[in-house]
Amino acid sequence: MSVFTNASNSTPEEIAAYVDAVLDLVGNRDPLSVLRETPIALRRAIADVTLAQLRKPELPGKWSVAHVLQHLADSEVVWAWRLRLVLAQDRPHLTGYDQDQWAARLGYGNANPSESLEEFSVLRRANMRLLDRATADDLARVGLHSERGEESLGHLRRLYAGHDLLHLRQIDRILAAVR
Repeated sequence: MSVFTNASNSTPEEIAAYVDAVLDLVGNRDPLSVLRETPIALRRAIADVTLAQLRKPELPGKWSVAHVLQHLADSEVVWAWRLRLVLAQDRPHLTGYDQDQWAARLGYGNANPSESLEEFSVLRRANMRLLDRATADDLARVGLHSERGEESLGHLRRLYAGHDLLHLRQIDRILAAVR
C-alpha cells in the first residue's frame, strides 16, 4: 500500500504519514500558485485524450481519469465547505469522508470528465477569491478535523495544494498506462 493511500480505515500513523507525504509534494512552492494553476494543468493533461481513455482505469479495481476528475470536483465541494466553516466559525468540526464510498455511490465511473473539470474549475475560482483575501489571522484560524485533529487554514491550504499535485501525478500515471 502506498503512503498516498487515504483509506477510511487508516490508522492515526497512516493518516499522519499521508499528510506528511502530501505536504512534501508542495515543497517550497507557493500553495496559492499550485491551487491557481491546477485547473489549467488538468485541462492540459486531458486535452488530446479520448473519452474511452479517460474512462479506462489503469488497472482493474483502480480509478480512471474520469474518477479522479470527479473526485477533485467533489473534494473542492468539501474544501469549499471547510474553508467557509473555518473562516466564519470558531473552531468548527470538519468531518472526514470515505472517498472510495463517494466514488462508488456517486457514480464516478459514469461521470462526464468535461463536466467534472468544469465543476472543479468553477468551485476553485470561488475558493480562490476567499483565499486571496485571507489575512494572516484568517490563516491561523483552525478547524477540528474528525480524523486529523486541529488544522489551521494555512495548513489546509498547503494540504489541498499537495492533494492537487498528488492527483495530477496520478492522472499522468493513468494516462501513461491507458494510451
